[in-house]
Amino acid sequence: MKNNKVLIIITVILLVGAAGLLTYDKLGLGKKEAASEEQSIDDVIKLSVDMGEIATNLLDNRYVKISFMVETDSKDAKEELEKRKFQVQNIIITELSDMKSPQLEGKEGKQSFEEAVKSRINEIMQEGEVVKVYITSYIIS
Repeated sequence: MKNNKVLIIITVILLVGAAGLLTYDKLGLGKKEAASEEQSIDDVIKLSVDMGEIATNLLDNRYVKISFMVETDSKDAKEELEKRKFQVQNIIITELSDMKSPQLEGKEGKQSFEEAVKSRINEIMQEGEVVKVYITSYIIS
């Protein structure tokens, strides 16, 4: 009789412990939130592709020289983007050829252009996506 009570108590303790662990795991307690963590610069560089310098005419007959770094969300996406570099350069030239220089002026103009390029690149990506497009140099004459 005494052995049965001890066995029941141990079973109840184990069940409560297992339920607690399951709840802890399901709620994600103790896990680091990937979204709230900032990536290190090394991680950003590992997942980024340099698109090089592009020079082209704008719609208002002005000339732009511009360079980009494109950050992806995974190693596979980076590898695909490296293969699609010529397509990305084409996207950038096409977008620029339909713009006038005032559209690229200021912070908002550049951010808007970066978002447009990001969106167009993501349309062709199959192995992940572009997280951010960075303008790394920019000259209009």
